[in-house]
Amino acid sequence: MSALVSFLQRRQFCRLLQRASYFSPSRLYSVTGEHTREKNVPYTKTLKEDGYKESQPTKPLPKSADVVIIGGGSLGCQTLYHLTKMGMTNIVLLERDRLTSGTTWHTAGLLWQLRPSDVEVELLAHTRQVVSSDLEQETGLSTGWIQNGGLFIASNKQRLDEYKRLMTLGKVYGIESYVLSPAETKDLYPLMNVNDLYGTLYVPKDGTMDPAGTCTTLTRAAAAKGATVIENCPVTGIQVQTNDLGIRKVEAVETKYGSIMTPCVVNCAGVWANKLGRMARVNVPLIAMHHAYVVTERIEGIQNMPNVRDHDASVYLRLQGDALSVGGYEANPIFWDEVSDEFAFGLFDLNWDVFMQHIEGAINRVPVLEKTGIKSTVCGPESFTADHKPLMGEAPEVRGFFLGCGFNSAGMMLGGGCGKELAHWIIHGRPEKDMYGYDIRRFHRSLTDHNRWIKERSHESYAKNYSVVFPYDEPLAGRNMRKDPLHQELLSQGCVFQERHGWERPGWFSQKGSAPVLDYDYYGAYGSQKHTNYKYNKLLGAEYTFDFPPHHDVIRNECLTCRNAVAVFNMSYFGKFYLVGPDAKKAADWLFTADINKPPGSTVYTCMLNKRGGTESDLTVSRIEPRPQSSVLAPAFEGYGYYLAIGGAVAQHNWSHIKTVLQDQKFQCELLDCSEDLGMISIQGPQSRSVLQEVIDTDLSNEAFPFSTHKIVKACGHEVRAMRLSFVGEMGWELHMPRAACVPVYQAVMAAGAKYGISNAGYRAIDSLSIEKGYRHWHADLRPDDTPLEASLAFTCKLKGTTPFLGREALEAQKARGLHRRLLCFTIEEKIPMFGLEAIFRNGKPVGHLRRADFGFAINKTIGYGYIRDPEGGIVSPDFVKSGEYTLERMGVVYSATAYLKSPFDPENKRVRGIY
Repeated sequence: MSALVSFLQRRQFCRLLQRASYFSPSRLYSVTGEHTREKNVPYTKTLKEDGYKESQPTKPLPKSADVVIIGGGSLGCQTLYHLTKMGMTNIVLLERDRLTSGTTWHTAGLLWQLRPSDVEVELLAHTRQVVSSDLEQETGLSTGWIQNGGLFIASNKQRLDEYKRLMTLGKVYGIESYVLSPAETKDLYPLMNVNDLYGTLYVPKDGTMDPAGTCTTLTRAAAAKGATVIENCPVTGIQVQTNDLGIRKVEAVETKYGSIMTPCVVNCAGVWANKLGRMARVNVPLIAMHHAYVVTERIEGIQNMPNVRDHDASVYLRLQGDALSVGGYEANPIFWDEVSDEFAFGLFDLNWDVFMQHIEGAINRVPVLEKTGIKSTVCGPESFTADHKPLMGEAPEVRGFFLGCGFNSAGMMLGGGCGKELAHWIIHGRPEKDMYGYDIRRFHRSLTDHNRWIKERSHESYAKNYSVVFPYDEPLAGRNMRKDPLHQELLSQGCVFQERHGWERPGWFSQKGSAPVLDYDYYGAYGSQKHTNYKYNKLLGAEYTFDFPPHHDVIRNECLTCRNAVAVFNMSYFGKFYLVGPDAKKAADWLFTADINKPPGSTVYTCMLNKRGGTESDLTVSRIEPRPQSSVLAPAFEGYGYYLAIGGAVAQHNWSHIKTVLQDQKFQCELLDCSEDLGMISIQGPQSRSVLQEVIDTDLSNEAFPFSTHKIVKACGHEVRAMRLSFVGEMGWELHMPRAACVPVYQAVMAAGAKYGISNAGYRAIDSLSIEKGYRHWHADLRPDDTPLEASLAFTCKLKGTTPFLGREALEAQKARGLHRRLLCFTIEEKIPMFGLEAIFRNGKPVGHLRRADFGFAINKTIGYGYIRDPEGGIVSPDFVKSGEYTLERMGVVYSATAYLKSPFDPENKRVRGIY
């Protein structure tokens, strides 16, 4: 496109392209596409050389290295830099072409400080610190950082509510931000159309960075500390050795110029990360797409304006000197299936038919663009993932193979924070922060090589990237991957399902009939027929609010039925593992914080920790004994055996953590996964004993079947493992059973419970009931950067004895020092919803934020849990907690709050013991 092309001319150009069949419907879906090597990114300097041809590596290859990073983009350079900052020097970065030549060279380089995630806010803050200050101080070189501010546009109430949530979270981290009226926005940005605005969020210290300048400065700083950067050196293979225990480990990196022996490879290869993973038989679940922006001609009056994100128009406007770069996320992105090994410093021809929606959105927001020409187009490859989050951490398939890829166009802004965490991961075995949301182990192994699931979910995540992040949203793509035996039975009773870890699990039960999840329709893109009258989608859309959801009373009824009578929860998606073998007892002693040296038939709630004392899991462990005949309820083994029940959404993380510990300690054990072979229903409430006594053939009295015990019993002629446990704070039992038993046992329970007013209940009810009782949810109020002592779970730790366990030394040291942060329960009197990320103030000063919040129907109050600290850096003792006055801030509104060291609901734990 030449300069000074009017908006109408551009529309005509698109119509001509369509008539010429520039992209047929099939090509729109997936385009191989010829690329141009023409330089038209909006930077005065790149690392591309005109007329460049492949040459020899820029440096000789060393024979060995402690770490080899593959890929010289943002993440590769940031990881290299941070490894050297942490003291490693024998590190090599290999780049197949020149630094930044894949995706980084053409990226927009934006940095926005506020996201709806506390961890991401911290990661972005570190990137900003590195590029705006640290690198220049260390090297004297500029990263091209420009602090011109950021402006988020709200065209509706929900969007403005979301921005108010971000502003509130920013107060906890000291990030300056302001919610502006339309008039104030006009004063700040005179060229903007504000007639359709509800307001904006202005963050003065947002900005942009230059990709070439940033990566050059990072590698020079790393090289000064001893690291080696080798360009023009494509990797051709990864050598993996399998040891005597069957453990696969990285051994070397192969190139056509020689090999480098190394125990550690870091895959920072961007859209080429898939191919690199295949060299080691590692699944890398990402997909390549075209992602574009255009650069305008000069715009009078645009100088010094902030960068803009108009989320509702799915468009961003980046200040580019005296012009703008305009880009966004469309519902019909073009997949790049045939990723070329020769592609370097290349760009695709822009498909204007796909891109035009961004031009229209930009013109609406800054009308002067209608009369402004397009100077250049930038359409390059980017890698995208199933949840629009990066892929990081050690691959579960191969020890020593780390991932740092799939950054969904956010590699520059997240690069500093993620590079630091990945470096810590490599050196110490775990990151410092809670990186589970980026950890490759967040995906179940059955999904990471499932091409349809990856494509569908990546498409939806891309298309919804600028959508409001509502608390109860669910994906429509990649559904029905894993269904338990009760799925159809519950669907027919109005179950509205959630998706976790590929599983369909019950969310809540509608009184208006079934709402099945249908095959993904790509939102009507690529010629797909968009679903009409899609009931499930309508139910989701009805909950797009930051007020109480429209089904609040339905969930209330499920919760109060559990509290006052009896409810049934289908928890079949749980991870169910057996730990058996000669060293099973040694392994259990080392893995689990609690004392599991109990007789067979006992069940213990426990945690698993990392070396730093952070909580990698909370779970129940049941001591089992061998039976005459092996079955899914008891595998064949000798000596000690344990049955592990783990939240299904984090089963892969738990599996990988346990396997890694077993390997590191060389325990001779087997870890068996029976998650698909066993179902599980939980019957909870004051009438649970009465109901179950009619279904199973054993005495359920407190004396015969006390809390935290389990037995194999008969129900409807089927053997099941009954466990007296509760995750909702009521008397109740879990029934773990073979798939064939699930439907008949469930139906028998429902029939027996009819006279007691039994009802189904889902995970939305569990969320409310469990927070009301004060039970933890892993990865919400309990994470790998939280210790059991901070989370008031010291009772799960065998610190009074002498048995060593993983993380014990860190806990003992923390106990001796005193706690500098502590998890508290908060309630407010006002009937307003909270969802987490609300700011906590003590005596008027910010001391933390809520990790998790919900409404407790039995106490009839909103409840939140969050960690607080002393702003002066002191010990957070019970006296410190009790001596403060607390408020919670929600969307800029402050509410008085009451703080508790333990839950105000049934603090003496009478109900789980059957005392009502």
